[in-house]
Amino acid sequence: MIQTADVVVVGGGVVGVSAAYHLAAAGAGRVMLLEREDALGTGSTGRCAGGFRHQFSSRINVELSLASVPMIVGFAETHGLPLDVVQDGYLFLLRTDDEMAAFRAAGDLQRSLGVHALELTPSEAADLVPGLATDDVIAATYCPDDGIADPAGLTQGYETAARRAGAELRLGVSVTGVTVDGDRVAGVATSEGAIAAPVVVNAAGPWAAALAASAGVTLPLEPIPRNVVTTAAFPGVPQRRTLVIDAGTSFYFHREGEGVLMGMGSPDEHPSFETAVDDRFVAERLLPRAVEVFPPLVEGAIASSWCGLYEMTPDRHPIIGQAPVEGLWLANGFSGHGFQHAPVVGKILAELIVDGAARTVDVTELGLGRFADGRLAAEGHVV
Repeated sequence: MIQTADVVVVGGGVVGVSAAYHLAAAGAGRVMLLEREDALGTGSTGRCAGGFRHQFSSRINVELSLASVPMIVGFAETHGLPLDVVQDGYLFLLRTDDEMAAFRAAGDLQRSLGVHALELTPSEAADLVPGLATDDVIAATYCPDDGIADPAGLTQGYETAARRAGAELRLGVSVTGVTVDGDRVAGVATSEGAIAAPVVVNAAGPWAAALAASAGVTLPLEPIPRNVVTTAAFPGVPQRRTLVIDAGTSFYFHREGEGVLMGMGSPDEHPSFETAVDDRFVAERLLPRAVEVFPPLVEGAIASSWCGLYEMTPDRHPIIGQAPVEGLWLANGFSGHGFQHAPVVGKILAELIVDGAARTVDVTELGLGRFADGRLAAEGHVV
């Protein structure tokens, strides 16, 4: 292994691989990505639903989507690499006046920024996705520019692009800590020896807090397990791949192959690195809600299930920027939104590190210091 680099990126999920590509393409010098597994995208990236959307409740998340979604949709054309992308929209189902008020306010913000955000009646929502139970739905919101892309395809695409740009991607190498000299980064310690580098990017997903702690930096993020289920084919399977979200419970589903993919958060969820499927939660909470929202699912036999980890921050926004230790850069805590924002976050990191300032989206408010300063603005549309 080469024992020196100009930039070391820790973590081979889609955020890390996007960062490696954009840094190499921007002329950051010798860029080295380290991933402890034998393949890229095997952590949270490989276990996500692949959705991308503009329907957020905070300005910064909408701005990140406005910059990132075109990079996903145009990936194949830009890089000459295949990527499965479908824009059939996100449909949020609203059942209470409080939900209606919150989503209307968010819709006003989205439209002010140029998002094609629509409010639908229950009957219009049912026409969009036949089979939905809408008896107690009072309204819905929909953006036709939202959609689904292949997480593995985007990760592998950025892997190819990164290698083309000269980045070195090393698999099966565990980073055991960030080394610090005084108040700045000196490199990383790994399972294959020390690597000297003046810049380290922490893109370690749910494990980012432990990596940051090795440099004396505290990250307020927690790993939260989320269960995902897919079904076999069944009568009434949606024809469109619209991603439907029950706003009150966070239950969601979209067509996947000949069946559907679905998941849901839990009010009882707690921090854990456990990734075994919670069969009881699936049987007692997820599946009953699934049938209530989309009755045809009663005939959908489970085909597969898995559990992934959300890296959650207190305000449900990511941490992007330099840590108190000079040379240590953070791209963490995406709270379920990492896949869709990975393209632009990689670009922003390259701008910050190579040029000294972010030009594409101003992410000053997403710095780590906001937690100590109390400058939090919670994201309300977490799925």
